[in-house]
Amino acid sequence: MADEQVDEPTARQRLVELKLASEAARVEALQGPYSAERWRHWQEAAAVFGDAVTEHAKQYGLENRFKLEKDVVTKALHPSPPED
Repeated sequence: MADEQVDEPTARQRLVELKLASEAARVEALQGPYSAERWRHWQEAAAVFGDAVTEHAKQYGLENRFKLEKDVVTKALHPSPPED
């Protein structure tokens, strides 16, 4: 199933989900005193997101990986209000 090509907007939505998971892990890490163990889950989630952005840009032939990441972060953290 990993070899199946999905359309780019659907794949991009998966990136948004990964970013939201990373942010949830960051919020969880902030709930107590600092420890490397407490932040490990966020570090791993952030790395998964970064790797996925890079792979997505390669797979879909996007020249600007950083613009893709910016667009995904904006959509994840500052979503547009739903249309009526």
